[in-house]
Amino acid sequence: MGRNPVVGRQGPAHHAAVIPDESVAKRLTVKQRRSGIGHSESMNRTLKSLGLRHYQHVIEIDNNATSRGMMYKVRHLIDVTPVKKGR
Repeated sequence: MGRNPVVGRQGPAHHAAVIPDESVAKRLTVKQRRSGIGHSESMNRTLKSLGLRHYQHVIEIDNNATSRGMMYKVRHLIDVTPVKKGR
């Protein structure tokens, strides 16, 4: 009998990231908060395509339809925040 994957992953800290629309921000900061180990190969390839190499890695990317689609696929593994306009 395998372990229940939900145990220990409950509550607001473990929900999927909210990906803002292009009207909210032109660039986004993406941080990988969970490892790709144990997830499907396509999710690992998606993380690599986004430019995320390892746990806690932070990148800044353009907010367009392509990147939003990739982030949506791995939204449970990442945190997304809009970049401040002063940067």
